[in-house]
Amino acid sequence: MSGSSSGLSGATTASTSTFVTALIFNGAVFGAELIVFTLVRPYFPAIYQPRSYIPPEDKRSAPLSDNPFLWPLALARADHHEIKDKNGLDAYFFVRFLRMMCRVFLPVWLVSWLILMPVDSVGNIVAGHSGVDKFTFGNIEMANQTRYWAHLVLAWIFTIWLWWNIRHEMGHFVTTRQRWLISPSVSSSAQASTILVSGVPQRYLTESALMQLFSHLPGGVSKVWLNRDLKEMPDLYDRRLAACKKLESAETNLLNTAVKLRNKRQKAEGKAAKKQGKKSSSPDTAPRPSTASTVGRPLTQSSIASDADVDAGAPVDPERGPITLAEKLVPTKKRPSHRLPLFSWMPSLPLIGKEVDTIDWARDEIAKTNAALRDARRTLAQDVARSSGVPPAETNHPDALKADPSSAQTYPPLNSAFILFNTQVAAHLAAQSLTHHAPYRMAGKQIGVAPDDVIWGNLNLNPYEARVRQAISWGITLGLIILWAFPVAFVGIVSNVHGLCAQFSWLAWLCELPSPVVGIISGILPPVLLAVLMMLLPIILRLLARFEGMPKKTAVELSLMDRYFLFEVINSFLIVTISSGIIAALPSLLNDPGNIPSLLAQHLPQASTFFLTYVILQGLSGTASGFLQVVPLVLYYVKLFVLGSTPRSIYKIKYTLRSVKWGTLFPMTTLLVVISWSYSIISPIINGLACVTFFLLYCMWKYLFTWQLEQPQSGETGGLFFPKAIQQVFVGMYLQQICLTALFFLATNDDNVHTSIPEGALMIVLIAFTAFFNVILNNSYGPLTEYLPLTLAESAHGAGDDNRRVAERERDDQASVGSADYAAEKRASSQCRRRSRAPSTAGSVANADPFGKPLPPATVDSADPEDPERGRGRRNSSPRMPQVKDFRDPSADPAEEMRGVDEEAGPKDFYHPASVEPQPVVWLPRDPLGLSMEEEAAIRERGIAVSTESAVMDDKGHVDIDGAPPGAKTSL
Repeated sequence: MSGSSSGLSGATTASTSTFVTALIFNGAVFGAELIVFTLVRPYFPAIYQPRSYIPPEDKRSAPLSDNPFLWPLALARADHHEIKDKNGLDAYFFVRFLRMMCRVFLPVWLVSWLILMPVDSVGNIVAGHSGVDKFTFGNIEMANQTRYWAHLVLAWIFTIWLWWNIRHEMGHFVTTRQRWLISPSVSSSAQASTILVSGVPQRYLTESALMQLFSHLPGGVSKVWLNRDLKEMPDLYDRRLAACKKLESAETNLLNTAVKLRNKRQKAEGKAAKKQGKKSSSPDTAPRPSTASTVGRPLTQSSIASDADVDAGAPVDPERGPITLAEKLVPTKKRPSHRLPLFSWMPSLPLIGKEVDTIDWARDEIAKTNAALRDARRTLAQDVARSSGVPPAETNHPDALKADPSSAQTYPPLNSAFILFNTQVAAHLAAQSLTHHAPYRMAGKQIGVAPDDVIWGNLNLNPYEARVRQAISWGITLGLIILWAFPVAFVGIVSNVHGLCAQFSWLAWLCELPSPVVGIISGILPPVLLAVLMMLLPIILRLLARFEGMPKKTAVELSLMDRYFLFEVINSFLIVTISSGIIAALPSLLNDPGNIPSLLAQHLPQASTFFLTYVILQGLSGTASGFLQVVPLVLYYVKLFVLGSTPRSIYKIKYTLRSVKWGTLFPMTTLLVVISWSYSIISPIINGLACVTFFLLYCMWKYLFTWQLEQPQSGETGGLFFPKAIQQVFVGMYLQQICLTALFFLATNDDNVHTSIPEGALMIVLIAFTAFFNVILNNSYGPLTEYLPLTLAESAHGAGDDNRRVAERERDDQASVGSADYAAEKRASSQCRRRSRAPSTAGSVANADPFGKPLPPATVDSADPEDPERGRGRRNSSPRMPQVKDFRDPSADPAEEMRGVDEEAGPKDFYHPASVEPQPVVWLPRDPLGLSMEEEAAIRERGIAVSTESAVMDDKGHVDIDGAPPGAKTSL
């Protein structure tokens, strides 16, 4: 018995050693990484401030600081409101959320340390409680249980303070999002006025039927894109992309091999000449011709590619004709080759399958897929032309969700469609309207859909099938939560090593290890193991959300945010708390089973030690690692030297900025809020750690979103992750209040009489008030979080609406007073309202760019390389726009060019990429031997778009670029 007591004493007092070890270790890591970051930052701008030169001018950030030691000052002076303009509302509200938690925990930290820590520790002597355990709820003696009133009062005060912050931030969120919706950059885009409708029955599976159905909304419909069963076209499209990528890699490899063989031959000739004692007279080192005679010729002439070789006496193969420069420079055995897979669904395997020349195979594959896509697109265009203006055929099941199998169309329509409205408010009204009288028909509607955000494979799901998939997906998710609890519980048990040593004699050797080692095992190892477990899970959960049938990638991320948060709260918080607390109380539970409630009330607070170390890990090591970015720094140069073989791969490595996944980032942050708030009364030490952690996270993410990261516009939701994060904060409040209620009700005195019933009853009242506040908040702000209200809608006739101006003034009055960009946003909104808008007509809609803006006649005539005949018969006096450069064979017949599915000029944003996207331009570097010129001509002869612009290979075979890929919308 005495041995058990001494072991338990060692287990409880070891919590101080664990806490101190974790604090010292993570503090050392924090300081070391920040020092390294300060020293190396000026030398790696591609890693530490790429946003200062890569994005467009209006999206760039000023350099962080010329002085390597003044970066904290520059970071402090940076305005976090600028993130909204540079990286979107999602990034802005994430940083804003961290800022809110700093503001919440600062007074909580100060008040709890001034009041609760003395209340918990002074005059209380509880067996087994020493060190940091003296400052927990469980350290109060049975004779001093009247002190629980302090915990109750502060629980009420802290909760009300958090309510106020949530109400304040939700008001700011709604105001900011509404301004964003009506801003010129958003409201003028096609994305803002387009909805995706799923579950369309047969009766409305034509463009004209859907256009007539939604014509009752203000402004009417501009265009309808019916999603169609494209059958083989997506596979052809993917095959062409893969072949273009393979051709670029193989051609660059061929050029590199030729340069290296030339260098090797020159080196050998030089050695031979030196050995013979005479100077080599190789043509490679001959004097360069005059500038006038070398225009358009390669920089260096090869001995094999001399002028004599191109004379009439050049070598000629009797079967294949003149020998090409590539055949002269590179032997056949050294040309790039690969093996074809045995089946189309199999990857290419070594030593299995037919071996082919990669360049010849890729050229044939691209030419073949180009021709197949050209024919398929023409057939698709005919289907669209036949079905767009006629009503659907009468059937016995007009409301059926599946297309009529007897349809004569090669590519029949699916049960979903994109609908572009002439006004933004019409799209928002359509998304909220009850469209059909039958169940599940046209019930699924998505607003603000970006083409790059669409999951095309999920656009034909039957609504009933989607419900079944949803049930299966969540069933597997809940099963994973249960199964994952076992390894997570093991992590929680490891965090209480001394408790295991006291209970199980065969583990006593762990306690005999040096104190720092035991501290590392119990204080550092468990959080690391938990982090590794949590890294594996999002991959599975994201696949489950996609399996559910969600049509947008952003919808998958929003669903993942719920799933991952639920998983983390149950496994990373509740399971660890219960397992660690039970291990601490296990000896007493076995000796006195009848006193389980009071023992749990005493020992459950001791589980806070693990979460203290977890918060320290995230706040110190986590933020310092976020500044240093060791992994991106190493991967950048590894990719550049190992994978950077082609101009396109180098461009992606150098000029593509990193981004984050909100579905995992937000839950990891809100888990810290839940942990910290749940223990804010039980173990007030965590409040100071949480405040510092959220401040450091705020600084880190403010720096990352200002100088490093770039969120893709297609993944922008306008801040919709923020309301979900607020709801997850409520989970922390409920857990704290339920835990305190249980602890109050379980508290007993020496006579085993419950002494804190009033405190427990008042905590129940607080739970009820919190639930009431939660419901009121959702009812008041829920309808305003996603859709545009009529009083703020921009329309052709809304500029002079007095009621609208009153509503905007009321909205501005409710805006956050501290918003630095308030005046600028108001001026932008005023300029937007003053824009003159002509009523939408069929002609103006037809002559529009992909973003819905009217184009000059010349743009419609010449800006579409897919249809060079589109503008014939129009006036030549109209101002002409610059021609888009044609990278194909200039001698090709324009009539053979691939046409888009639209036979009329107009936006093609929401067609499947396989039906409209042109072939990617094969991008090759210019080499010093002139081989790239010959290869470019040979590729162009096959009708394949190719270019050597802005890419060069030096005389050592290294590739570099000085511009964007040919045909790209951006430039360097």
